[in-house]
Amino acid sequence: MKMTVNEILPDNEECAHSLKNVIDALYVINGKWKLAVILCLVQSSKRFNELQYEVTGISSKILAKELKDLELNDFVKRNVYPTIPVSIIYEATDYSRTLKNVIGELSAWGEQHREKIKQSMRKQS
Repeated sequence: MKMTVNEILPDNEECAHSLKNVIDALYVINGKWKLAVILCLVQSSKRFNELQYEVTGISSKILAKELKDLELNDFVKRNVYPTIPVSIIYEATDYSRTLKNVIGELSAWGEQHREKIKQSMRKQS
């Protein structure tokens, strides 16, 4: 894990501003499923059942709620086609692609954390 020595700490105002930004971001993308749904849709547009199949473990009720929330926050676009029966295809918006760096950093941190836990478990054995 990379640690910076003698790093200058932010003052109270900077810290409060940063904390407010983080809280706002987490409010929009919080939960276990939102980023997973976004990642699936960034790869390609999908129907509801395709999403439920790819996001292993999500219930249809939760997926419907998450899609509605993501649509409200402009991360997902819901396209309705007048076929019989009606076809609904979900797609990622350009705005959802602004999360690319955030997701990349979370992925890198998750990998680093997994390795840390593995090493910790080896030491206990």
